[in-house]
Amino acid sequence: MKKRLASETLSITTIVVLPNDTNTLGNLFGGQLLAWMDVISSVAAHRHCKRVVVTASVNNVSFQKPIKVASIVTLEAKVSRSFSSSMEIFVDVFVEDPVTGEREKCNEAIYTFVAVDQNGGPIQVPELVPETEEEIQRFEGALRRKQLSLIIAGKMKASEATELKKLFLE
Repeated sequence: MKKRLASETLSITTIVVLPNDTNTLGNLFGGQLLAWMDVISSVAAHRHCKRVVVTASVNNVSFQKPIKVASIVTLEAKVSRSFSSSMEIFVDVFVEDPVTGEREKCNEAIYTFVAVDQNGGPIQVPELVPETEEEIQRFEGALRRKQLSLIIAGKMKASEATELKKLFLE
């Protein structure tokens, strides 16, 4: 199976926040943002493996700043690491100033997707090759995040978490 560059998975979408996307304070509903992040993450995951993908988990979501009605929102998703059948995807959310065009990061999330066959069973995905400093940093952290998730889910013993041990024992 051919390795793929992280840059090949980059997926970008830009959306204007409409009144029906907001709460009574005029801020974007968190659930709407989660849905947009799920969609753009699935595109990034599909670009990596060229297969049907399903959401396995939302590992982290950070709502750092509210997003106001009429804001121009850009979501950028990229696979940060692939495992046997799963892929971790980072999503960065930016709001654009309508006058200056400057972008400010306001939210981020980490999703996990699994590639599946026609029967819904997991299938192997290509290895991911990070290139930039940010891609390498996210790639290296992905195994620690996966091991922590497996421990919390009861699918791995803490004593088996080799990457997490390195953080505390070195």
